[in-house]
Amino acid sequence: MRESRNTEFKETVSNTFLKTVSAFANYGTGEIYFGITDEGTEIGIHDPVKVCLDIENRINDSLNPVPEYRLEIDNATSVIKLTVKEGPHKPYLYKSKAYRRNDSATIEVDRLDLTRLILDGQDTSYEELATKEEGLTFNTLEQKLKEKLLLTDFSEDTLKTLELDKPGQGLNIAGELLADKNSFPGIDLMRFGDSISIILDRETFENESLLLQYDQAIETYRKYYQYEQIRGAIRNTVSLIPEEAFRESIANALVHRAWDVKAPINVAMFSDRIEITSPGGLPKGISKEDYFKGGLSLLRNRIIATVFLRLGMIERFGTGIRRIIESYQNSERKPIFDISDSSIRISLPVILQKNDLSDDENKVYEFIKGRTVASSTIVEMTGFGKNKVVKILKKLVEDGYIHTTGSGRGLKYTT
Repeated sequence: MRESRNTEFKETVSNTFLKTVSAFANYGTGEIYFGITDEGTEIGIHDPVKVCLDIENRINDSLNPVPEYRLEIDNATSVIKLTVKEGPHKPYLYKSKAYRRNDSATIEVDRLDLTRLILDGQDTSYEELATKEEGLTFNTLEQKLKEKLLLTDFSEDTLKTLELDKPGQGLNIAGELLADKNSFPGIDLMRFGDSISIILDRETFENESLLLQYDQAIETYRKYYQYEQIRGAIRNTVSLIPEEAFRESIANALVHRAWDVKAPINVAMFSDRIEITSPGGLPKGISKEDYFKGGLSLLRNRIIATVFLRLGMIERFGTGIRRIIESYQNSERKPIFDISDSSIRISLPVILQKNDLSDDENKVYEFIKGRTVASSTIVEMTGFGKNKVVKILKKLVEDGYIHTTGSGRGLKYTT
């Protein structure tokens, strides 16, 4: 056992553990072990019964509000385990400050995270807050509703039905984002040449309805990644990058991004790929496994997502990532997903029916196809040296031919 995001070791009892109690109560159930060194050696606690009472008093006297917790003593080692449950009444403060875990360290939250904790404790979301903007119009939304849903009458009641206008509060942030004009950053789209130093084109779609931003992004994509091919009397549209993949990526960025971060969605267009980067990592309570599996039930922006769903701009919640992956099923190169705490980047490569790998790279790639294997197995089966295999694997991952699963000694490669 070692320290992690949800586990901390303490040799003795000092008030520093109270910061971690705040972190676990705010962001996820965790355990603090007293009587274990930072290296994981069990040294025990003298008179653990008395120390448990001390720990209990410190929590009850110092945390506001007091979270749910449980103390246990290992009679064989005299190690004390303190389990702190994530609570519903956030933020949980120690000395008027809230904390979170950063890997195995505990740090104070910034103002943005504190605001999110407060909203979480009130069981509300940023998009539900009242907007400060006045005189908003909804011509784009009205047009979309009439086209897609054959709506005949657009009124204030329509906005209430879509949960964009809350009785007693007025229009919310979701309403502002779908209005014809708003105060939010939008999509910053740049097309590059052979390097990021060469900018061929730039479009910025901001302070306008998300619905219009979506349409403009699709139009720009078609301009540079689709062309018409005429064979005989038949005219076909050829897509260098699957349109479905781009549509889903842009819709996901607009619907699921963190709108309390005042930064645009970045769309970088290259000759061999498109990269879409949206502010905000995964919604709270969603793991990477959930993200790829689909069927998400926890939505950061439920109201906006529902409007996009009704207009047919997205399908069932949580299916977008699977649809992106499936659109590349006949391509050697696959999409790459880079997920961090602060952003999500999706890289959509140009479809490649035949790979351009070297003989050695192709040998490794062909061995991995259809399997999930460790690098040691690849070394054994190909006869290549370890360093050579590691270098080839790194390139295959970077180019989107394969991806990794697991971590540390459990790291494996698959297609």
